[in-house]
Amino acid sequence: MDTQEDGGDKTQRAVQSVEVGGRLLLALAHRLEPMSLKDLAASAALPPSRAHPYLVSYGRLGLVSQDNATGRYALGPAALQLGLTALHQYDPVRAAGPVAEALATDTGQAVALAVWGNFGPTVIRMIDARQPLHVTMRAGTVMSLFDTATGRAFAGVLRTERIADALAGDSLGGSGSAARLSATSLRTKLQPARDELASHGCARAVGRPIPGVNAFSAPAFGHDGEPALVITLLGHQDHVPSAWSSPMAAAVKRAAAEISAQLGYRPLT
Repeated sequence: MDTQEDGGDKTQRAVQSVEVGGRLLLALAHRLEPMSLKDLAASAALPPSRAHPYLVSYGRLGLVSQDNATGRYALGPAALQLGLTALHQYDPVRAAGPVAEALATDTGQAVALAVWGNFGPTVIRMIDARQPLHVTMRAGTVMSLFDTATGRAFAGVLRTERIADALAGDSLGGSGSAARLSATSLRTKLQPARDELASHGCARAVGRPIPGVNAFSAPAFGHDGEPALVITLLGHQDHVPSAWSSPMAAAVKRAAAEISAQLGYRPLT
């Protein structure tokens, strides 16, 4: 059995053949359609003659299936079961935590995570800025849907029906009149946020609701394409420029994309 030591921990040993064969499974996972042996082997950087025995073994385990007519390979029923179990075990908030912490550390700015709760956009974690920033955002804070970057990030991607349910309860900050909007009027009111997300990949707030504080927010998506949470970076205008081309905006979008990737989201191409 071929083994190798882990470079970071000499007490751990790895099975190299498992890692080699795993490249075939990962190659299949990154393609939406079945693959020929030649293409699959090339994607895993293996010669077909070396890839084939792995595929035979994976087929016996149900991890890979082969179409009898075309000879092409796809992930099998056992792989599907593994994926479903992983989805049930995976917590979006737990996945987002380290990404949010890294964003706060790298930028020195405050970072918040929010989910869509019964009352609308609800902050579930707040990481303070390196320099004191006097804001009222704390875990449990319900954000205004239209007057904050966090709220507009949700408004830009969430289904209208879910937003209407929250508005009907008149629970969102500054949205009392919006609670009485018709479906058509609500879609009209949501459209600027949706255009903003479509054009820039994030939402922003410039000096509101807190004067002198700017914020950028971006949604992270789950494997089903639904928004799982929103990550927000906020800081004093001297440190967080409001331009869409701001490095802070780019950092938020990268963080959201990283969380989405961990949650199994595949953007449409």
